[in-house]
Amino acid sequence: MAESNVRPRPITWATAPNRRVVVGSNTLVYRDLGPENGVPLVLLTHLGATLDEWDPRFVDALARDRRIVALDLPGVGGSTGRVPGTVAAMARAAEGFVAALGLTQMDLLGFSLGGFVAQQVALDAPGLVRRLVLAGTGPAGGTGIDRPTGGAYVYWDMARAAMARTDAKEFLFFPRTPAGKAAAEVYLARLRERVMDRDAPISLSSFHRQITTIRGWGRAEPQDLSRIGAPTLIANGDHDRMVPTELSHDMHARIPGSTLIIYPGAGHGGVFQHVDEFVDAVRAHLRTDS
Repeated sequence: MAESNVRPRPITWATAPNRRVVVGSNTLVYRDLGPENGVPLVLLTHLGATLDEWDPRFVDALARDRRIVALDLPGVGGSTGRVPGTVAAMARAAEGFVAALGLTQMDLLGFSLGGFVAQQVALDAPGLVRRLVLAGTGPAGGTGIDRPTGGAYVYWDMARAAMARTDAKEFLFFPRTPAGKAAAEVYLARLRERVMDRDAPISLSSFHRQITTIRGWGRAEPQDLSRIGAPTLIANGDHDRMVPTELSHDMHARIPGSTLIIYPGAGHGGVFQHVDEFVDAVRAHLRTDS
């Protein structure tokens, strides 16, 4: 029998190569791993994040039995172009990426800023999204979204992290309790596990543009979330300083049939502080093919 020239698909985040696809005038960087069977799960990440900010423990657990695709939107990491000035434009870029990969249906998980984009995609292209996961995020017009990203927390915590010679996520994502500090330490160590083919860091200008986009989302008119027909899982920590936890409750009340999980003793990064529980919840949410 002739040897197959088809390379096996990567099954871990640490070994998944950076790939590129042309979407309009931009070239977007993404990673693609896990078996190709079933509906793929597309991941959209947070403010300032590139591909390397996804928790390998989380991605690897999900990639055991499903295809996982994570991308950098325009202007982020290794992707070319400029950060879109609105969440709606970010959603169109994500939809263009999915179309370029030839996908006609996906499950969609958005964390923080990625959750804003995921809501918009679910509203704009309901036939594209089979199941939705919204983590550490909030709705358009949500009270407090424009405040912390305007500088009250992000820039102060970045300065604190610089003085402490650590990652700002240690302060932004986790409570300053013994359990929160321990969770931050192991989470940041996991982010450093990948050594090959690291993503390019986000530029300062792109970071500032994302903050402006988030501020616009926080000041926008509320959307009719009852139009989201995809079964939706909402998760957050019980003390999110970046996107107030109350907004998770608000989305739960407005998205029909949604499920809400609030993790105790956790903040914006609660889904990674409680990563094993969150993996189980996501797997259960995505398990059905209906």
